Amino acid sequence: MFTNKVAVVTGGAKGIGRAIAQEFRKAGAAVCVIDLLPNEYFVGDVSDKAVLEEFARKVITEHGHVDCLINNALPLMKGIDACSWEEFNYALRVGVTAPFYLTKLFAPHF
Repeated sequence: MFTNKVAVVTGGAKGIGRAIAQEFRKAGAAVCVIDLLPNEYFVGDVSDKAVLEEFARKVITEHGHVDCLINNALPLMKGIDACSWEEFNYALRVGVTAPFYLTKLFAPHF
């Protein structure tokens, strides 16, 4: 069903992201995971622009295209009383900026 398809999964080293990656693999897709945690493809912080660019280059160099982009990386989850300015901005980079920028980087290759 997903033979010759490429799925990118952020936050794919554990939990829901890992389950998503496994299901894509079972269906025949090549899966490219980016996560802070060790995984079989790419370890990196999606809040970092240079890391996203390096990751996207690797995916396109190795596969030439992307069919699915699953933005699963979890931003920091803290309430307003416990979250600092820096933590809030990190959460925005993970939960908003990274999905935007990965979509932009991969758009010519979908």
